[in-house]
Amino acid sequence: MFREKYSKELNNPQMLDYGVYLQCDKLLSCQKPLAELSTHDELQFQLVHQVEELWMKQIIFTLIDVLEKIQLNKSIPILSQMRRVHMIQRLMIQQLDLLETMSPKEYQQIRLQLGNGSGQESPGFVTLLKMPKDIWQLFEKHYLHGRKQTVQDIYDKQFSHCDAYAVAEALIEFDELMQKFRWNHMFLIRRSIGINSNSLKGRPVEVLQNGARQQFFPELWDVRSQMSDTWGQEYGKVRDSISKKK
Repeated sequence: MFREKYSKELNNPQMLDYGVYLQCDKLLSCQKPLAELSTHDELQFQLVHQVEELWMKQIIFTLIDVLEKIQLNKSIPILSQMRRVHMIQRLMIQQLDLLETMSPKEYQQIRLQLGNGSGQESPGFVTLLKMPKDIWQLFEKHYLHGRKQTVQDIYDKQFSHCDAYAVAEALIEFDELMQKFRWNHMFLIRRSIGINSNSLKGRPVEVLQNGARQQFFPELWDVRSQMSDTWGQEYGKVRDSISKKK
C-alpha cells in the first residue's frame, strides 16, 4: 500500500514554480522506472553516479573560468574558484561511501545491467582528465616564465607565501583530491567485485590502480623531494638524538 502510494508521487512529481525551474520532472525521470529496477539498490547506484556526473560538470565549468583567470594573473578569483572545486571533490569522495552499503551479491545484479559499461567511460571524468595539462601550461607561462621564476623559487629560494605559491598549492590540492577520489573508487571496486576479478572491459581490476597513481602536476610534487634532499645535505642525514641530550 505505502509503496504504491509514494511511488506514484515519485513518478509524478508536483510541478510548481520550484519544480519547473529545476525541471524536476525531467530530472527524476533520468533513472530507471521504479518497477524495472533489478534490485532495491539499483536506484542508489544510478543516483550516486548521476550526481557524480553533475558535480564533474560543475568542476569542469569552474575550471574553464580558472583557465581564463590564470591568463590574466587574477590570483584571488582563482583561489576562490579552486576552493569551490576542492569542496565538490570532497563531496564526490564522501558520496562513494554510499555504494559500500551494497552487498557484493546485489552489486552483481546491477552489474548485469551495465553491458560493457565502465566508469572509465564517464563523460565528465574523461573531460576532467584533459584539463590539468592546459592548467599547468598556463600556470608555467604566466606564473613562472612570465615572472622569471621557477617552482623551486616559489617553494624555497624565494619563498614568501606569494600568490604564485598560493595558486600552486591550490593546484596540488586539486591533484591530491583527484588521487584520493580514484583510490577510494578503487577500494570500492575491490570491496564490490574483488581485486583479482576482471572489469567489464576484460581487464584485471588491479590494472586500474595505475590510474590512481597518476599525478597531474608532478613538478609540484617533485619539488618537495628536491627540497628535502637539499636540506638533508645541509643538515646531515644522520643527526644526534635529542633524547640523549637530557
